[in-house]
Amino acid sequence: MRKILVVEDDVPLAHMLEEYLAPEGFSVALLHDGAAVANTHLEDVDLVVLDLMLPNRSGFDLLRDIRKASDLPVILLTARDTETDRVVGLELGADDYVPKPFKPRELVARIRAILRRTERAEHPARTLRVGDVALDPRAREASCAGRTLDLTSAEFALLERLLQRAGQPVSRDELAQAALGRVARAGLDRNVDTLVSKLRRKLGDEETIKTVRNVGYLYAAPLADPPPADAA
Repeated sequence: MRKILVVEDDVPLAHMLEEYLAPEGFSVALLHDGAAVANTHLEDVDLVVLDLMLPNRSGFDLLRDIRKASDLPVILLTARDTETDRVVGLELGADDYVPKPFKPRELVARIRAILRRTERAEHPARTLRVGDVALDPRAREASCAGRTLDLTSAEFALLERLLQRAGQPVSRDELAQAALGRVARAGLDRNVDTLVSKLRRKLGDEETIKTVRNVGYLYAAPLADPPPADAA
């Protein structure tokens, strides 16, 4: 049974989420204070639903702490549905962002989508290699020129899709579905752009992932070495 930690100071809302998630097959733990997260064994948790507006410690601060220690999936939950908050949350490593009010059924769907992306495949998967970049879907590991890449689950899924389609344009809708578990809608394109920007920085090459105007992005496949000249 997957364990979900809900950090939400709105007690009735937190209990409503617990009542909805439990019948869906999840074990749910509730916290109503940001400071209480420090005393929680996050290694026993599969995903965190994290409110931004918390007493004592903000959701952004808690997200920073979580990302320093692990790549535990985090969904931000907040009433402040502004582009700035969404971008900051993704920059800090959030896997998704759910504005209030929301439908519990949609939140469950997003939780399931993220958990599907983060769990290891039951059968060995082929390692993807494009140029200096290698990505192992089974081990959830990626590297560039032998250097390990520290990626969130959303960044990992986005890079995986780009590598699978190296040399071909990939639409924002497809990238949003792969990385965030849903197709693009108003405001979501910016979230995909933010993930791409972070990936570029982590790869250390702004030209590897190219922008395709009015379409999406393309991972530049390396040019093949020219054939050797015929011997005289």
